[in-house]
Amino acid sequence: MEHKDNKGNKGLLGPGSIQWMTAGSGIVHSEMPKQEDGLMHGFQMWINLPSHLKMMPPRYQDIEQKDIPTIVSEDGSKVRIMAGEYKNQTGPVKGIVTNPTYLDVTLSPGASFTEQIPIGHTTFVYVYEGSGYFGPQDNQKQVSITQLGIFSAEDSQTKVDIVAGTEGVKFLLAAAAPINEPIARYGPFVMNTQEEIDQAFDDYYNNRF
Repeated sequence: MEHKDNKGNKGLLGPGSIQWMTAGSGIVHSEMPKQEDGLMHGFQMWINLPSHLKMMPPRYQDIEQKDIPTIVSEDGSKVRIMAGEYKNQTGPVKGIVTNPTYLDVTLSPGASFTEQIPIGHTTFVYVYEGSGYFGPQDNQKQVSITQLGIFSAEDSQTKVDIVAGTEGVKFLLAAAAPINEPIARYGPFVMNTQEEIDQAFDDYYNNRF
């Protein structure tokens, strides 16, 4: 994927790399496919901003694969740390207001994974290959490919235990501080009220963006 925006930022995302853009005030951007043979595999996630920061200056982080800490276990399991901390390693994405943890985890068949989720953070996993059993040891649920598992607030205050199924499992683990504000969205804009959405469109069409 090729990123371009009206602030002069440009980046080409290759295998294993990350783009993290803070879409504050006045940024117009595009992400255009540049894949070979019609094949592309990746993920795009959106993290909201609290109302008092929606007009903050925009920011762009382009991070190559070699700059992402990766921990490999003896059984072949692998954890890529994109944001937050895991086993005293810190991900390269920094300065995000919701303090996210964002891990890309590959577990060998039957392998286990444990992570301490920050207290109060909203947490989910998305399985993109295989299946596994997720949650506290006394209440684990199976989550399979293309399924999303959302942890309760009570679960997120303890260590989360995960065990891979017979095929192994690959999943994204994401956690962040909840904002607890209303969401209004339309087209490319995410605000808190419909009136703010209307104002965003008016600003854009009248060169006040």
